[in-house]
Amino acid sequence: MHCEVIAVGTELLLGQIVDTNSVWLGEQLALAGIDSHFQTKVGDNLERIVSALQIALDRSEAVLMCGGLGPTHDDITRDAIARVMSVPLVRDEHIAAQIQAMFKARGREMPANNLRQADVPQGAAVIPEMPGTAPGLLCRLGDKVVYAVPGVPYEMKQMVLGTVLPDLQRRAGGLAVIKSRTLRTWGQPESGLADLLAGRIAELDKTGNPTLAFLASGIEGIKVRITAKAPDHAAVDRMLAEEDARLRALLGDLVFGRDEETMESVVIDLLRHRGLTIGVAESLTGGLISARLSAVPGAVEGWRGAIVSHTDAVHRAMLNLPVVPTASAETAKAMALAVCQVLGADVGLAITGVTEPGEPQDQPVGTVFLSLAIAGAAEVQQVRLPGDRERIRQFSVISLLNLLRLRLLAGDADGYE
Repeated sequence: MHCEVIAVGTELLLGQIVDTNSVWLGEQLALAGIDSHFQTKVGDNLERIVSALQIALDRSEAVLMCGGLGPTHDDITRDAIARVMSVPLVRDEHIAAQIQAMFKARGREMPANNLRQADVPQGAAVIPEMPGTAPGLLCRLGDKVVYAVPGVPYEMKQMVLGTVLPDLQRRAGGLAVIKSRTLRTWGQPESGLADLLAGRIAELDKTGNPTLAFLASGIEGIKVRITAKAPDHAAVDRMLAEEDARLRALLGDLVFGRDEETMESVVIDLLRHRGLTIGVAESLTGGLISARLSAVPGAVEGWRGAIVSHTDAVHRAMLNLPVVPTASAETAKAMALAVCQVLGADVGLAITGVTEPGEPQDQPVGTVFLSLAIAGAAEVQQVRLPGDRERIRQFSVISLLNLLRLRLLAGDADGYE
């Protein structure tokens, strides 16, 4: 059973409304074990809606249309379905009475055009759930089916959960569950990850289940999504766990987290586990590191604070640094050691560098110095980061946090406490 989604509304194409409905529908179809390979957005134009629906019915057994069931002249989803079914629209007097009763219960007079919502394609069934004035439709076309639900999210969700998904599962002839798990990586581009996983990808291409996909996420790295399908939740969870373990064995410490974990949440957990406190000295990032670390729930336990400075004079005053160029390995190292002393932290992070042309530094744009101090010893890593000023700043943050993550993990192997 394949079901595809058609979202109707010119506002979706113009970017005036974000299509969160299709995202939710895709997730619910997967959890119900219904394969969904296509999602389409189409404007409020009868010919184009009809064309989109015909294309969908040619390649899928079920189509779920969302939007275009309101009372105004541009709500024409029901008209398009009727044309594809080659039937007229007929007035459902029971639905008309329900709509009138809703307005009366609210103490409002019903506009005449609301009765358009009671017009349904001949032979179509009305979805029982009707939290608003727009009825949903269940339309059979031979061995295929079209569902139409309103675009209002709470109305749509009631109909999908109450009628659409159970009907789809019954038509599919059996229950299944589709779930995904995402491994978050940092340190390799998408092409590098593909090379590392080439053998495993070839094996999975033969079986088709589970599947892998790469999701480039900019300053958050590359995500590797595992998707599996199984008869029940326990079975699919086992498949995901097994594939997770295989990929981690191949990727090693490139994997820093899973699903909603962020680099900063992982670092905070590692610090908390070791009972370590942390302080930050920032130059080019202007407080970005501090903001991300302090936003993690529970971070306050080990958070000592931050010193944000951008000039030699402030560095000297706040951190008692020697007179050296701001963007240099020496300054970064001195900042990391000094912030430990000033804030009384076990771990010190420091960052400085060049983010734009014209800065008074003898370094090319994108040159960044990352420093980490633990137990009175500091290390410095010089990197060259791409992009504009904001991307350099953001890449700097996750690069420095990753340096700390790797150091703490290496500490496990070395017996570091």
